[in-house]
Amino acid sequence: MWEVRSPSFWRAVFAEFFATMIYVFFGLGASLRWGVGPLNVLQVALAFGLAAATLVQVLGHVSGAHVNPAVTFAFLVGAQLSLLRAVFYMVAQVLGGVAGAAVLYGLTPAAIRGNLALNTIHPGVTLVQATTVEIFLTLQFVLCFFATYDERHNGRVGSVALAIGFSLALGHLFGIYYTGAGMNPARSFAPAVITRNFSNHWVYWVGPILGATLAGLLYDFVLCPRMRGLAERLAILKGEQVAEEPWLQRPLVAERRQGTVGIPWGETRGFPPAARCHPARDPGAKH
Repeated sequence: MWEVRSPSFWRAVFAEFFATMIYVFFGLGASLRWGVGPLNVLQVALAFGLAAATLVQVLGHVSGAHVNPAVTFAFLVGAQLSLLRAVFYMVAQVLGGVAGAAVLYGLTPAAIRGNLALNTIHPGVTLVQATTVEIFLTLQFVLCFFATYDERHNGRVGSVALAIGFSLALGHLFGIYYTGAGMNPARSFAPAVITRNFSNHWVYWVGPILGATLAGLLYDFVLCPRMRGLAERLAILKGEQVAEEPWLQRPLVAERRQGTVGIPWGETRGFPPAARCHPARDPGAKH
């Protein structure tokens, strides 16, 4: 429970609220129909993708900029943050999404609001198909999230923010035709609350959560396993130990130096050189 006494914890929770509000506001706003004709799928995909990329760049070092309950749940499954932090993050994300949709609703002319870009399933797509599509959309997105945030990728090149933004845009380019491309329960929940329309809404929770869970398990246990024992994973989930993610480590180490949070140095990792996914390829490794 020491996390709740840490100023960085509450900054991170607020960052998730604020980031999700901005994400939903701009994403849904770009999805509204201001004229006749079909929806511009590229415009919607770029809006959501650029919003995510911007928020990762701005707030990634504060909270990780998950902006998505499914992403947070995947990090929880991978024992990369505590259960307490995950719960606060997800509540903040859902409330932030509703706040963003509410602001958009208040700023948009009544004739334009429509269903506020509510996620809907194509008439020819079954519920099973829609759920499966959401699983795959979220699977690829969370895999990208895990890979780009993985500090074991020494010497990687490219922008983390852009990679995540492009991955999200990719999901929208494909998924809009099937399900409206949810991939984010907070994004789907927000317009449903404002318009009071929860038709088939469960699809946009079950699909993304399952996809994110599969991605977390696949990455952390198969593609690039983390050498953690059960005791260490349980300690992280309980909040007794901090995972090595820099957006968790840096604020806590700084607060420990300032004396604003009373956690022992032994409970933070302090950024030792990260082990790579393929240690045998390390130039310093023996062959």
